[in-house]
This record gives sequence, C-alpha cells and structure tokens, in this order.
Amino acid sequence: MRNPHNETLSPQRPQDRPAKPEKALPERKCILTNRHDDRDALVRLAISPEGQVLPDPLARAPGRGAWIGVSRADLEIALANGKLKGALARAFKGAPLTIPADLPDLIEQGLKRATLDRLGIELRAGGLVLGTEKIAQAARSGAVAWLAHASDARADGVGKLAQAWRVGEEAEGSGMTGVILPLDRAALSVALGRDNVVHLGVTDAGAAQRIAGPLDRLMHFIGAAAPEGPPGKDVPGRPTPAAAPAAQAANDDLDTKGE
Repeated sequence: MRNPHNETLSPQRPQDRPAKPEKALPERKCILTNRHDDRDALVRLAISPEGQVLPDPLARAPGRGAWIGVSRADLEIALANGKLKGALARAFKGAPLTIPADLPDLIEQGLKRATLDRLGIELRAGGLVLGTEKIAQAARSGAVAWLAHASDARADGVGKLAQAWRVGEEAEGSGMTGVILPLDRAALSVALGRDNVVHLGVTDAGAAQRIAGPLDRLMHFIGAAAPEGPPGKDVPGRPTPAAAPAAQAANDDLDTKGE
C-alpha cells in the first residue's frame, strides 16, 4: 500500500505521544466508618487459624481481610462499645472470632516494626544517609529527597538540618523541617544497627516512596502529621492531584487476597 503524499514513516517523538492516564491508587473502605481512603492510610486486619483477629501491617497475609481507617483513640472506643465486634462479624461473615483486648497496642507495635524494618532495608540498599554532617552536606547539595528526625531529637539539630534541606531545595522561607518520627533514637539505633541514630536523610525517591507505605499507616493510626516533602513535589506515599479521585466501586472493604 502506498503512503499518502508527505506522510512520514518515522515513529512519533516521545513528546508528541499522548500522555498515559494516571493510574488510580488502590483504595479500601473502613469497616467502622464506611469511608474509602488510600490503602496506605488504612490498617488491614486478618484472622489467625485459631480465629484471633490480628493486625496485618504489610497487608500481605493470605485469606479474607478487613480494613480500618480510624485513629487509635477511635478504635479504642469502638472496641469498648462493641462496634468493632459487630463490624468484624459482618466483615468475616459470622466466622468465630476472638478480638484481643490489646488490639490497639498490637497494631501500633506492628506498624512501628514494619516502618523500622523498611528503614533497615533501605539503609542496606544505600538509600539512607546517617550522621548530622553527612546529611547536612547531602541536603545542601540538593541530594536529600526526604528528611526525618527521631521523636527525641533536639530542636537545634532539627533546625540545622532543616535549614540545609531548604537551601538545597531552594525553598528558603517555606518552613519545611522534615517529619518528626513517632520513633525515638533508641528504637532507630537498634533497628539500623548504628549508635545514636537521630536524623535520617533519604537520598533515593524510590526509597522514600517505599518508606512512606508503612509510615503513612503508622502516622495515620496514631493521629500524627503526614510525611513532609519539598514544596512543589509530590509527597511520597500520598496521592497526586491527578490520581486523588480514585474512589472506585470495585474496591471493597474486604478482599480475598493480601493485596
């Protein structure tokens, strides 16, 4: 077949191709509020073979699961007044269940462990910088994608690194300081196998994204502020404006897989 006059056979240039639509972020529905939210803001509950309701911090356990998107304080109320028991009975289709009295503690401990484990993985992969001077140097050069501090970090140390970060991001005056983790220096030091870990600089955007999953769940559950990123950039783990309208009827509060 002949080509029409003046039609080129060269492939489209990348800039001429239509942009791919944003992929909707997966959502789940809270069994206590019936509200949909990004799954990174919700905690999955699963049943052990003995019928005990336990947290699934990484949302990977096999079998049917139920999701909660409330804070620890609200969960404690729902546990005390029986609302959680009724919601779980409906979610698990009347299966015999045992709800531990310390379920809120188990959830918080599990979320902290998942966050610490992820930090350890990213440190071994080379995505984290430790040590005040090393972080400050990387931050001033614009190499720090995300900055975090232990819950017991001193204000002057936080301020020094925050200033270096703002300089590197050309964001002076923005007020960004990084996120104060709900983890103290003792917990961070043990998890990362280093002495006196107070500050963390994340230099890899992919690492920041992976850390954000368990950390978002933890921060949401304890009612803390969301992770902070540089102005004008998407905060790792949070929906972008284009992907935010992702509530889909197909995403149920229950699932048959860990995903």
